Amino acid sequence: MSSQDLFTDRVRLYAQRIGESSAAALAGLYDLTSQRLVRYATTITRNQHDAEDAVQAALVKVSGQPSLLCDCNHPWSYLLRMVRNESLLILRRRKRWSLSNNLSDLLTRRLVDDLDREDTHRAVWSALRALPTEQSEVVVLKIWEEMTFAQIAEILEVSVSTAASRYRYAIEKLTRKLQVIGAMEVFDE
Repeated sequence: MSSQDLFTDRVRLYAQRIGESSAAALAGLYDLTSQRLVRYATTITRNQHDAEDAVQAALVKVSGQPSLLCDCNHPWSYLLRMVRNESLLILRRRKRWSLSNNLSDLLTRRLVDDLDREDTHRAVWSALRALPTEQSEVVVLKIWEEMTFAQIAEILEVSVSTAASRYRYAIEKLTRKLQVIGAMEVFDE
């Protein structure tokens, strides 16, 4: 059984426990999924506070209707889709689209002691933030969530080939962007 399947089973178990009126189960589901969900929602909203709101809205729906996750074949994918939909709703409600230069939105509470590693993380997240949302969300789902293109296509409601091509284009752009940043750092030294 893959780590993705194990994670999905844990999501389903918490949803079942929520259905049994267990407040601790909702807290458990939050602890299990929140960092990953916020990271994903941030790629869509481009703002950590909005991402946290999207995750909270999705989990409130689950608490009221745990069968949403219990009765589906892929509860983790379904929860990701719920968060995506909530993120898109937040974007629609937002009057203007402002991109903050503050990278703390994307660095979801990571403690990093090594400065070089922190600089690398910042460069990657900065480059990821520069991508169109349609591409950055595929990268997050593929790399951090270790999903297949079929699973990603299901969540995003696109074809498998569209998900794969968005990933390919995103990786090409990220590679170019990170090569430029690396060249600039070498030049500055």
